[in-house]
Amino acid sequence: MSVLAGAMAAGIALPVAGALGVGAKSAAESFNSLPDEFKTPPLSQASQIYDADGGLIATVYDRDRTVIPGDQIAPVMRQALVDIEDNRFYQHGAVDLQGVLRALNKNAASGSVAQGASTLTQQYVKNVFVEQAGSDQKAVLEAQRQTLGRKIQELRYAIELEQTLPKDQILTNYLNITFFGEQAYGIEAASERYFSVHAKDLSLPQAALLAGLVQSPSMYDPVSNAALAKQRRDTVLSKMAEYGSITSAQAQEAIATPIQLKISAPRQGCITAHHGEGFFCDYVHRTVLSDPAFGKTAAERRALWSRGGLKIHTTLSPKAQKSLQDSVTSHAYTTDDAAAVMSLVQPGTGKIVAMGQSRDYGLGAHQTEINLNVGTKMGGGLGFPTGSTFKPIVAAAALEKGTSPSQKYPAPYSMPWPAMSDCAGNAYPENGEVHNDSHSLVGPFAMPDAMAQSVNTYFAELEADTGLCEVAKMANSLGIKAQAGGTKLQIVPSLTLGSNDLTPLEMANVYATFANHGTYCTPVAMTSVTKPDGGSIPVPGADCHQVMSPETADTVTTMLLGVVQDGTGKPAGLTDRDSAGKTGTTDDSKQVWFAGYTPELSGAAVVSDTKSPHDLDGQSIGGTVVGQAFGGTLAGPVWRDSIEGALAGVPAGTLTTTTLPASDG
Repeated sequence: MSVLAGAMAAGIALPVAGALGVGAKSAAESFNSLPDEFKTPPLSQASQIYDADGGLIATVYDRDRTVIPGDQIAPVMRQALVDIEDNRFYQHGAVDLQGVLRALNKNAASGSVAQGASTLTQQYVKNVFVEQAGSDQKAVLEAQRQTLGRKIQELRYAIELEQTLPKDQILTNYLNITFFGEQAYGIEAASERYFSVHAKDLSLPQAALLAGLVQSPSMYDPVSNAALAKQRRDTVLSKMAEYGSITSAQAQEAIATPIQLKISAPRQGCITAHHGEGFFCDYVHRTVLSDPAFGKTAAERRALWSRGGLKIHTTLSPKAQKSLQDSVTSHAYTTDDAAAVMSLVQPGTGKIVAMGQSRDYGLGAHQTEINLNVGTKMGGGLGFPTGSTFKPIVAAAALEKGTSPSQKYPAPYSMPWPAMSDCAGNAYPENGEVHNDSHSLVGPFAMPDAMAQSVNTYFAELEADTGLCEVAKMANSLGIKAQAGGTKLQIVPSLTLGSNDLTPLEMANVYATFANHGTYCTPVAMTSVTKPDGGSIPVPGADCHQVMSPETADTVTTMLLGVVQDGTGKPAGLTDRDSAGKTGTTDDSKQVWFAGYTPELSGAAVVSDTKSPHDLDGQSIGGTVVGQAFGGTLAGPVWRDSIEGALAGVPAGTLTTTTLPASDG
């Protein structure tokens, strides 16, 4: 057999063997030195991402392929491929000696490589090498090179396959791996691409056309080269009649049939998702590529994603997602300079149930692939200053330290910043002033009223007494460990005013912790991942752990109820169920926030100019010119409408509250 390998290479793959000085002996040595085991990689194919109800969010793939068993391939397709590529496939072994001799004679007569003699099994081996090369074009070209070494390698492993697999399985494997052009890998994808049918339903003319494509998918592409494609199809039909697979009458009838394509354009990727789900889809993709649960190294995770064939079930609620997307797109148009962005999570589980923004997912005008709900590491932006939505974190740190919610401070309209120091001992002496949003907003205040009216000077004094370091530690325990762009948190006096750039997903999770009586849960997007072989990949669940006492969390909830009942968040309050939340407005009204929760859902919404950003005052947002932008009046309705739709028909729960003590003297 090894001598035959040398003869094959010399006579077919290499036209003039003598000039290269390659003999049967060296070929035999190469043949015998190859590893015994032929390893076939899992075929790359499409993966599906599903929502929590089992609906398809998107199909994603590096190679559009759906692997199917042999009984799902039309018999006429199997026969057409055998007849045109290797008509003696079921009679010979790994090598067709008759084919070799025929090719040798023809090539010797022409003085060139006029005819090859590779069997279907050898072609399958070559396809495996191409598949292993993946998207590395250099490796692909190397796998396709017709060298003596390659021919010997193909033959060596073809022999092994013929000894370990039945012919029918080799043919099925071939039909699943080979490229048919137009981005379609494997017979199922090709059938759907060209004819919009499954492989089991292919007709004779359709099967003949696809069988003819294998030799040169670009040359015989029926989309761009219809005449050549028909000529090649008719050759296949004639061969089928010649070998007795079909009658002459059947062949003539099929040849008389014009090519009738019904193209299904390849539609894949997060860009195909509806209801703004593209951003969540992208988040799932990046989670697979970044979480060690899906591979110890980045290369392993990338390989898992590239191979595909995954069934990824997620936490996304289609009802909540539609409600959120309807809300953000009605309160801010895609053509506005400002964008509305929002995330929804489930308290107690960390499940992300909705995520969206008023910009469409894509690369066109007024579109973006930047997910403004998350930081740059997960495909997002640089985040947004959170304004006063950070104040409940300061309150939680103070309460944990033992401060009473009845603690009063003078809280004048304006005052110098109190002296503070960070965790490293860096001191911040009185430098500059902090002031309230209104000249009439003057104390003294206790914590509940200061929270309801978002009194900056009160929280500056509370932060100073609590300690910057304690506030920073509380933020860390709530998942805020860096700014959205990856830079360190700025542990400075303006921390209490929300000067750090954070994300809606982070803030939604912070507020979910208050709803969950002080237990923080890391956000999760997936519930299960199934591999092509039916096995599962363990999906990490939320890491839920207590970060503050239930008393502290419930006290914060009690104060945030007051914000939506009588404070700055009143425009966002729900009428049919308990809700708590906090507004936020940044310097010069460049961003406005509302973060809040019910017992069932927690969400954070932000509206921001995404271009410069500029002051929102005077801008047209959602068809209305904004006079003066506030968190309660601009971001609050985004949150309210989203929550109302997401929870429509869901029985209303009750938030746990505490009795706030009387004010200290």
